[in-house]
Formats: sequence, structure tokens, C-alpha cells
Amino acid sequence: MANLSIRKLDEDVFSRLRLRAIAHGVSMEEEVRQILKQTVTSEKKLGDMALELFGETQGVELNLPEHTAHEPMDLLL
Repeated sequence: MANLSIRKLDEDVFSRLRLRAIAHGVSMEEEVRQILKQTVTSEKKLGDMALELFGETQGVELNLPEHTAHEPMDLLL
């Protein structure tokens, strides 16, 4: 397993992270692992997120073009 150190973390972010960890009953380290894993493995598409935030259920009507699914770019070459 890899290790990651984060320097210069804002005190407010640190405090909010601590409160999230407490609310979920896990350590801060585990909370960060879960947040990172969820963020980088999310299958949500940007357009889907836009509809959730600004779509018809939010009082905004978006006309997004149709598109075909594609494989994400591999930036770790």
C-alpha cells in the first residue's frame, strides 16, 4: 500500500474532516481514504452531475446534446 502525507492543510478543513470522521465512527485517516476512493472511482459523468444540480428538479431546464459513451483517457502513461 502507498502512503500519502498532506502538508499545509487548512485548519477549517482539518476540523471539518475530524467532525466527518466522528460522525461516521471512523478515524480521520479512514475518512480520508474513503473520500479519496469515492472521488476517484465515481462513475458519475459531469453531465449527470450538472443535471442533478441544475436540472428540472432544481427549477432549471437544460438541453444537453446526446453523446455516446467513451472510455476515459489514461493519463498515467
